[in-house]
Amino acid sequence: MSAVLIVVPVFALIAAGYAAVALRFISPTAHRGISEFAFSIAIPALLFRIVVVAEFPAVNAFAVWGAYYGATAAIWIVALLASSVLRQSRADGVVLAIGAVYGNVVMLGLPLTLSALGSQAAGSMALILSVNTPLLWLCGTLQMAWAERKSSESAPLLVLRAVREIARNPIMLALGFGFLWRLTGLGLHPVADRTLELLAQAGSPTALIALGINLFGFRIKGQAVAMAVMCALKLLAMPAIAAILAFYVLALPPISAAVVVLFAAMPTGANAYIFSAQYGRLSEAVSGAVALGTVLAAVTLPVIVAFVTVALR
Repeated sequence: MSAVLIVVPVFALIAAGYAAVALRFISPTAHRGISEFAFSIAIPALLFRIVVVAEFPAVNAFAVWGAYYGATAAIWIVALLASSVLRQSRADGVVLAIGAVYGNVVMLGLPLTLSALGSQAAGSMALILSVNTPLLWLCGTLQMAWAERKSSESAPLLVLRAVREIARNPIMLALGFGFLWRLTGLGLHPVADRTLELLAQAGSPTALIALGINLFGFRIKGQAVAMAVMCALKLLAMPAIAAILAFYVLALPPISAAVVVLFAAMPTGANAYIFSAQYGRLSEAVSGAVALGTVLAAVTLPVIVAFVTVALR
């Protein structure tokens, strides 16, 4: 399947979600419900079923993590250096780093990667997703606590609050319970499997529609330099470093390497904006990076999908 046939339908669904809100085909209450259904029910069902029933290839988890989070660490450092060059505060630098590495791997990454690589990519996707939110959120929280160490809230309390939020995250719960159920070796009863399969089938299209809906609330305005830095690092530099680490340095199996590169190529996600809004720093820049990055990804992702497709041959 060509890169265009993989990517265009994905972005067509995103555009449909955006247009539905812009043209007022759905009410504000309805589009919030669609987003909550996608994030809290459909995608968790998809992930739970993937973890329980998928055939995991013989892949070194630490190698997959090393490739993806090695690229993440490199971009994080570059973003901090860029913030210093831009004469931003340390706290703003943390937000810039989060915006440059925290990609939309759930609502966009999952559907696109499954479309491009199929179910054989499930194992590597689950490995990355299982630690992505906890790791990035905790690293960001700890560094922000250090940058604002005169704050009345201590670092341990900030970490505890972050852990509580992560523990209630539907994606984390689905992955955690999925891994635990897989360890039992019981599998899924046909009725339960069919029920989850139906929800999982709704997961990808609903998530993409929800992403388009959510994009309507993001605006490209203000803090143009910081926004441009985040987009460049997230869409170009991070997948390039991930490709070098995954295909050449760590020599991952081709499917695992392709997952690492595709996930690294995802544009800045809404979670990065939530982090910025929580601390009231660079919110406009991150909002712009989410909106502009998603639009630009319609250009960069076909190239990256073509690259990994060739690499799999």
